[in-house]
Amino acid sequence: MPAPCKGTAADSGSATAPTRTPAARAAAARRRAVTEAETDTEDHARPHRPAVEISDVQYDSPAFGDRSNRSLNKEWVEVTNTGRRAVNLDGWTLSDEDGHTYTFQDRFWLEGRSSVRIHTGVGRDTDTDMYQDRRNYVWDNRSDTPTLRRRDRFVDAVSWGHDRRHGGNRH
Repeated sequence: MPAPCKGTAADSGSATAPTRTPAARAAAARRRAVTEAETDTEDHARPHRPAVEISDVQYDSPAFGDRSNRSLNKEWVEVTNTGRRAVNLDGWTLSDEDGHTYTFQDRFWLEGRSSVRIHTGVGRDTDTDMYQDRRNYVWDNRSDTPTLRRRDRFVDAVSWGHDRRHGGNRH
């Protein structure tokens, strides 16, 4: 059993902090480091949301259903980077249940805490709006599932119009 530290408040009746030897101080520092490491490990073990997700969908164009470019561009899927760091979406895909697939262009970086809307129709790509350059609607108004993939790996999906009793609308 280690010898008690001399000059502790219990020994002297004073309210001063205990005096510790260098070895005792080092041992206390190691205990604190181990405790902090365990806390960090617990924090990292928690499940976290993906940094990039489908955040919103406008699948039923509020414009006339005449397949005009204006109407087609009122149909969109919004992708959001919820993290702080930019993410390179080069090669990522957004697809529907029928296999219509949009591939993000080379070197498109989605800045941290920002969003981009992928419109169905024709337009000029910017940092906040991208265009599939299609002449027909993609998203089915009754039911569909936009799926976001990184290369061939699933990232996120949102569904509507499916049986809600079996899993809700987020995959």
